Amino acid sequence: MVRVGVLRETASGETRVAVVPGVVPALKKAGLEVLVETGAGQLAGYPDAEYTAQGARLAQRAEVLQADVLVMVRAAGAGPLPEADLQQFRPGQVLIAMCDPLGEPRGLEPLAQRGLTVFALELMPRITRAQSMDVLSSMATVAGYRAVLLAAMHLPRMFPMLMTAAGTIMPAKVFVVGAGVAGLQAIATARRLGAAVSAYDVRPAVKEQVQSLGAKFVELGLETQAAEDRGGYARKLDEQFYQKQREMMARWVADSDVVITTALIPGQKAPVLITQEMVSGMRPGSVIVDVAAERGGNCELTQPGQTVHQQGVTILGPVNLPAEVPYHASQMYSKNISTFLLHLLDKQGQINLDREDEILQETLVVRGGEIVHPRVQQLLQSAGT
Repeated sequence: MVRVGVLRETASGETRVAVVPGVVPALKKAGLEVLVETGAGQLAGYPDAEYTAQGARLAQRAEVLQADVLVMVRAAGAGPLPEADLQQFRPGQVLIAMCDPLGEPRGLEPLAQRGLTVFALELMPRITRAQSMDVLSSMATVAGYRAVLLAAMHLPRMFPMLMTAAGTIMPAKVFVVGAGVAGLQAIATARRLGAAVSAYDVRPAVKEQVQSLGAKFVELGLETQAAEDRGGYARKLDEQFYQKQREMMARWVADSDVVITTALIPGQKAPVLITQEMVSGMRPGSVIVDVAAERGGNCELTQPGQTVHQQGVTILGPVNLPAEVPYHASQMYSKNISTFLLHLLDKQGQINLDREDEILQETLVVRGGEIVHPRVQQLLQSAGT
């Protein structure tokens, strides 16, 4: 019987858990034994008793680390494991987590040295049969929702239009930059709160999605044919394009009470879309929530993990928004990771590393003591490793 170990997170500020009690029965039905480190789900709102009630077995960390398959939210470059944990790993163990292989590829090296097989879920291909395993989309949904709530808390005015005996209160103007999963959720949340929402994205194809949520799609008239790669992710464009984009976007930023930026490029520093000069043109009391802060930020003034005040404008740089909503973020992540885990099993309930499977091809980053993913290898070679 394959043993799956659910570890308590060690990354700073991480409150999520990789597996919630609700998915344990499905794992057990597939023939897996589920070991959960004592207290693993506590910060996310899942007490130990709920795991045992669903058929999982509680264990101390040392025992969980000996499981055949280890599941985490953040590991390797996304959240380096303690040296004491690394020393307990054995060759052939499987680790499934978010590993930031494109941003911090060297974080995989200690795991390769211990002989682990590692799957980085951020590399999940955007194909139909992998949608239920797409952790980036799940976590971006949470981030987009939470970003709007943060903006509402810091904005010195209310979001909705209100007709009151004391007069009419006009709705707050929200401008969302980037209409990917996080941006679309931000649009939907801001609209539910009653704001007047506009949104911009370099991909014209998302116009219909933005409008379907009740927001205005901002068209800047820029050539954006190369803005998206074959996998559906944003592609870095040249500085001349970003310069023109900033110039044309400035008036929308100046006219907004809230600006939420979500533009990210996998494995690269976030493009600067909001300059200091643009911030200076905003009204005092305005708020910027930079969802891309963990990658340096879309705003020139963003400080990751900090709140910056500039000429009356508040700039928030949250670095792990999903961890601020750990109960449901864990629930969504758990569904992604359990679906992926079940995808790895053959009919006998054993791990089957089918290298012909596109999902495994794209997510497998370490095997047999080596980093095997071509994109990660290229990054390491470029860095001179």
